[in-house]
Amino acid sequence: MATEAKAIGKYIGIPASKAQQVVNLIRGKGVNEADNILMFCEKGAAKPVGRVLRSAIANAERNHELSRDDLFVSEAYANQGPTLKRFRPRAQGRASRIRKRSSHITIVLSERMQEE
Repeated sequence: MATEAKAIGKYIGIPASKAQQVVNLIRGKGVNEADNILMFCEKGAAKPVGRVLRSAIANAERNHELSRDDLFVSEAYANQGPTLKRFRPRAQGRASRIRKRSSHITIVLSERMQEE
């Protein structure tokens, strides 16, 4: 079984649906390629996903002594976190609900098997 390194970013203030669009871009890619994709991605969720990716890379290098060149993103997903409910004043004395959604981003890195 290959060694895995994992990082989880919790309570990130971006809706899970928007974070999933960015996470789908890097799933299955090598960590260097994934980092470059996130660096040049114009989506707002790219910055927090990049932080979680770099945390997973650091965990792999420090805790499991894995080489950065052999790592790839084996699992990446964004689950829905808690929703903060707020109210915004509207016309004629009414109020409407504003939902501020958050997400939990998980990235798992695995080591590529060396073919001989």
